[in-house]
Amino acid sequence: MSKYDTMMRIKGNNSVRGKPADFLLVAHFARPFFIKNILLGGRMQIMLIKNPDESLRKVYQIARVVYAETHAVSLRAVEALTSMIKNFAIASGHDVSDVITDKNLFESLNKDSSNHELLSVAADNRGFQMCVRVARRMINGGLPDCCYGATKFHHDGYIPGWATSRGYIADIDGLLFYL
Repeated sequence: MSKYDTMMRIKGNNSVRGKPADFLLVAHFARPFFIKNILLGGRMQIMLIKNPDESLRKVYQIARVVYAETHAVSLRAVEALTSMIKNFAIASGHDVSDVITDKNLFESLNKDSSNHELLSVAADNRGFQMCVRVARRMINGGLPDCCYGATKFHHDGYIPGWATSRGYIADIDGLLFYL
């Protein structure tokens, strides 16, 4: 089992219609999963069925970060930030999964950020679904560079120290992009 897996076993619990139950709960927090529930003679067993498509995990991670940073204000902003993530990954030689966990690049990943709570957006949110579609296009190679090769960005409400000596190359719906 990987470091993200946890296993818990509870025996003799009277929580299933007054009958003793055995629970085997396997949770895998880093990957999407489905739970299969089997009821056998008053005993319930929960099994983990892992999704074999790892690219979906990456798509949802990208979409959550993009949604938290852009608030899905427009398709143009979502496409620009998603293509900036791809540009940064190519320029730095890192995988996209490593780029989207960089707290220095994405303010919403910091717990004290006002946008941090947006990372847990509901999966059926329309704006989030737009971010998922754009992230899927980026992973599949169908998203053109919408930010002119930019590898950094910030919101137009504040200017970080690294941006004072540079000129931005694009202003797309409140996001300023830099080389």
